[in-house]
This record gives sequence, structure tokens and C-alpha cells, in this order.
Amino acid sequence: MSETTTLTITALQERVEAIFRKAGLNAVQAGAVARVIVAGERDACKSHGIYRIEGALRTVKAGKVKPDAVPELLLTEGSAIVKVNAQGGFANPAFELGVPALAERARKLGIAALVINDCTHFSALWPEVEALTEQGLAGIVMCPSYATVAPTGGNKPLLGTNPFAFGWPRKGTSPYVFDFATSVAARGEIELHRRAGKKLPEGWAIDADGNPTTDPEAALAGAMLPFGGHKGSAIGTMVELLAGIMIGDLTSPEVLDYLGTTTLSPFHGELIIAFSPKAFAAGRPGDPFARAEALFEAIVGQGARLPSQRRFAARASSQADGVVLTAAEIEHLDRLLALGLDSIA
Repeated sequence: MSETTTLTITALQERVEAIFRKAGLNAVQAGAVARVIVAGERDACKSHGIYRIEGALRTVKAGKVKPDAVPELLLTEGSAIVKVNAQGGFANPAFELGVPALAERARKLGIAALVINDCTHFSALWPEVEALTEQGLAGIVMCPSYATVAPTGGNKPLLGTNPFAFGWPRKGTSPYVFDFATSVAARGEIELHRRAGKKLPEGWAIDADGNPTTDPEAALAGAMLPFGGHKGSAIGTMVELLAGIMIGDLTSPEVLDYLGTTTLSPFHGELIIAFSPKAFAAGRPGDPFARAEALFEAIVGQGARLPSQRRFAARASSQADGVVLTAAEIEHLDRLLALGLDSIA
């Protein structure tokens, strides 16, 4: 038997979507969730690819996300704030529903925000950012998680991994995008180290007693650390304030209280802010997009690499040649499709 199998992006989308339909998700939920998972696999982001299917199904089986939810778009005339109630479903279909209205208002007003409430979130944020850059808009996206990160100087989980992403549109090439957890690493990276039997780099985590550890098991039982010390801790707190408290949704400690475990996908809200560079630069000299290109060229000219370039290269390869999966990954997908929620312990 071949050690690998290559699937087209479309074939992988169909297979992942079929798994979610088998598990009871409606078409709205299954399609959007599958798209973001396939995007992760397509871009060689293994920590946010098909690895995430099992966790999403586990959350469905635990009754902590509604597989048949239909998100509701809430608009106020003249407001720069667009709201979508995910109705207890996944964040992805709620985001897809809200983006057109968000983009329209950002172009009209120069800036607009999309608030997603009552959603289960498990994916990377760059798909949301790239949905904005495709509209010619710059964007910032953030959300809390569950309490798995100790604040700098602390010794117990309090903050979430609290990812933060930014995107800037570019003409004729991939956008400028970064997406990172405000912890040293995403929690999924620690889980992948555990599964592979690999030690963590020093400085990633502390154990349940607050002592530094490189053992993934001890880290998962203890807490991760913020990136950049007090700087990451402050940004993580900002995310709690803006994408939790300000939008009237759960903070990371409240998410953990609600779920009672970190083995399920977190339930909270999400904040997306879209900017029109043309509107902000109106009346000032110079084209904002041309000026941005000069900045990017200067960065690259020093030998530096723009963020996400490896991901975009992987995407180009997948689009041309397909997505390569191991025999074990194919077997896992087949099992999930055959058994549905019965495949989840």
C-alpha cells in the first residue's frame, strides 16, 4: 500500500464535509467548517487541518455545539457594527454570513466591525483575515479561548491562547497576513508534540505547580506561557477585553467554567474589524497600496521574509499538485466517515 495519497482540494473538501454531515451537521455548518479545515491542510498548517475534525466531533457529541444551528444576521441601519448570532453553532458559518455586510459597511464608512456571539471556535483566524483582504480591505481578527495560559508572573491558567490576526490586501500577489496565538505556541502544537512523543522547547509552559516544564503532558495539565513575557500577557488581556467583555460574550475563564474541560472546542465570541485603506488615506498624498508595497520591498530587500510566505507556497503546491496525506491520515478520515460520532470515545 502506498505510504501517501494525494487528493485534490475539492476531493478533500467533499470528504471532510461528508464526515460532518454523517455526524449530523446541517449543510450550513458542515460546509463552512469543512472549508476552514481544508484550508489549513491545503496550506500545510497541520495543527489546524484534519487534525481538528475529531475535536469538533467530540464537541458535537458532548452537546456543547448545535450541529443544526442556522446563524442570524443582525443589522442596525447606519451602524458600523454588524452582528451575527451563531445560535450555538460553529463560528465559521456565522462569519461567512456576516462578511458581505461587513465589507459593504467598511467601504461606505471607512471602518466597520463584525461581532459574532454564541459560537464554537476551533480554527485559525487567517481564513477570516484573507476573506477581508480579498475584498480590498485591511482587517484585524481576535477571539478568546479557554483559560490555558498563565499571565506573566502568574502560576495558574487564566488567559486563553487568544489568537490575533492582521491582513493587508496586495494587488496581484498574496496578502500580507500574520496570525498568531498570544501564547508562546498554539495549544494544538503542544498536543501534536504529545502525540509525537517529543519534548517542548524550553519557555513554552509550566506544570501544575508553576514550575517550568518541557513535558507536553505536564504542560497540558499546567499552563502555557505568553509570548514575549509581559507584552504577550498584555495583548492577551486586551483580547479578553475587546473580544470577550466588550462584545458581551464569555472570557477564557468563563469558557473553561462552561465546558469544564479543554478537550472540547471553546464556546465564546469573535471580533472582526475591517478597514478601507482608500477611505482612511483619502485627501492625503500617495496611494496607500503603492506605499505599502514600498515597505514590503524594503523588508524583503534586507533579506527578511514576510509572514505567511511558507503557507502561501504550500497553498500554491496544493492547488497545482493536490494535498498529500499519509496512509494513517486517510485511514483516520475513512474511520470518521464510516462511524460518525460513534468514532469518538
